[in-house]
Amino acid sequence: MEDRIKELLPELADIEEGALRDKVVAVYKAALERGGWQPEDMARLPSTLLIDPPPATYVEHTRAVTRCAVAAAEAMAAVYGSRVNINRDHLVAAGLLHDVGKLLEYREEGGKFVKSELGRMLRHPLSGAALCYGFGLPPEVTHVVATHAREGEGARATPEAIIIHHADFINFEPFKL
Repeated sequence: MEDRIKELLPELADIEEGALRDKVVAVYKAALERGGWQPEDMARLPSTLLIDPPPATYVEHTRAVTRCAVAAAEAMAAVYGSRVNINRDHLVAAGLLHDVGKLLEYREEGGKFVKSELGRMLRHPLSGAALCYGFGLPPEVTHVVATHAREGEGARATPEAIIIHHADFINFEPFKL
């Protein structure tokens, strides 16, 4: 399972700290198992249930958000230098994990993806943050997962959280048009 997760999310290799990378994989493994999914399912799960038909798969959206976030951080570093301190490993980990709670929020029913029982009670930023906390992810990463969507309005306190929030909406809002 771990090898397949790494194949589907090649940006994992961009996390330099091996222990952090391993924790991200462990969170994915647990989320897949608890949600009743296989890694391959991430390539067919929708990125959202709010747009029909969904504009992207879960894995496409996750990768795009992560890559947009890294590109934004690189642009900021090129222009601002050290005036904005961005932890790249935390940024990549948070980008990869920002929607991991959707693996608990969604279920498949009759060939259609719908909200699970948990998903009706608890949206993915909160369930994702709980997974991150449970696997010992740094608080900075858990914070981003918890605050990347509307649940975090007014709470985005780190550069990584601001970047992931905007990268997520950059990869969602245009598809609503």
